[in-house]
Amino acid sequence: MNSKDFLSISDLTPEDIRRLISNAAIMKAEGWSSLLSEKVLVLMFEKPSTRTRVSFDIAMRQMGGHCLYLSPEEVGLGKRESVPDVARVLSRYANAIAARTFSHQTLATLARYADIPVINALSDLEHPCQALADILTIHEHKETLEGLTLAFIGDGNNTAHSLMLAASLSGMNFRIASPGGYQVEEGILQQAQEYAAESGAEIYCTEEPRQAATDADVIYTDVWASMGQEAEAEHRRKIFAAYQVDEKLLSLAKEDAILMHPLPAHHGEEVAENIIYCPQSVVFDQAENRLHAQKALLAEMLGGLEIPLPDYH
Repeated sequence: MNSKDFLSISDLTPEDIRRLISNAAIMKAEGWSSLLSEKVLVLMFEKPSTRTRVSFDIAMRQMGGHCLYLSPEEVGLGKRESVPDVARVLSRYANAIAARTFSHQTLATLARYADIPVINALSDLEHPCQALADILTIHEHKETLEGLTLAFIGDGNNTAHSLMLAASLSGMNFRIASPGGYQVEEGILQQAQEYAAESGAEIYCTEEPRQAATDADVIYTDVWASMGQEAEAEHRRKIFAAYQVDEKLLSLAKEDAILMHPLPAHHGEEVAENIIYCPQSVVFDQAENRLHAQKALLAEMLGGLEIPLPDYH
């Protein structure tokens, strides 16, 4: 990895991604271990969570470690106590911090002042742990990444940012259909284009969902209004009304295409009612793989885990 911290998918190389996926698959098959015995992870969340909190907690327990959760009410980053001071104090207690913050800058400040690794458990800019689980899930179902086409339908949000970077690093084509004014950030797009030039992937941005979905191997969507955007929710419903993933849109993809969503889903909005329960859906595989991908990440960052990388050629 490129640094002690995992704040962005860009902290990984293509080799890192392949290794983490391989290790996650091995650890998924093997189950419990004592790899992180006597290690402590602090979860520090400014936003509530289901999958992120539970998967990190159980990941540490399954590897013999311990996890401590600090709720939004207990954290008060920059209010009760300065971010640098929190980073310095927790560095004396724990072995790593996984932080879920409103601002990506808060994570960057934590990482700057912490002597221990800081993991991005979600920020307004990226959701890299989700992207790792997504790449693992795609590889499980397609047995490859290179040359596949992933179509993201909806808001160019934090999840889209991390997926775009992960896909371009992995040699996977990435298409995104978003309404005007809701596209991915230009800096993320430029970075992904640089990765794609190296890996041979293609990146395509459009405002037309049908163009993105046609002949895709993966159809991916996410909520139209994330936490912190509640005031915009009604306005966004109108803007994104044409971006719902339904049976008609899914039928434009390849016959064996898979449907993905990071959850929680708003049924009847970004996904049609009941579509995430259709045979093509791997949504709950994604949710499970948060656990296994994070185990591989934690093992590498805290345990020095080295499992031989299989020959993909």
